[in-house]
Amino acid sequence: MAPNKGPSRKVRKYRGIDVVDLFSMEESEFMKLLPSRIRRKFTRGLRFNERALIEKCIKAKDAVKDLVGVKPKPVKTHLRSMIVHPAMVGSIVAVYNGINFNVVEVRPEMIGYYLGEFSLSYKPVQHGDPGKGATRSSTATALK
Repeated sequence: MAPNKGPSRKVRKYRGIDVVDLFSMEESEFMKLLPSRIRRKFTRGLRFNERALIEKCIKAKDAVKDLVGVKPKPVKTHLRSMIVHPAMVGSIVAVYNGINFNVVEVRPEMIGYYLGEFSLSYKPVQHGDPGKGATRSSTATALK
């Protein structure tokens, strides 16, 4: 019987490639891994404010790189259409949803998704008992 080496650390992968390798990968190689819609956005080039967001995330991560157990400061943005880039992994982004900023910690599983997918701009409907005025008879019933 082989000796127990202890708990194994889960290796994060994006489409079969380790996330650590994504950081050192060239942009053109990384784009080949992306779905067509997102690849098209990258081939046409990121806008100035999208590049600035990536740089702010890198800067915030570098500020706390030496400190153990400290998370970076959130970077506020309205860019819901920004695609999560490998350079953003580990940073904290506050995404505007139309009312307030929802704090999102960027994880490796989020690479290739839009930031807006992690900050809902609506409150999901919870179906339940009808409220007052839903039907004619409900006006006569007492509310809870």
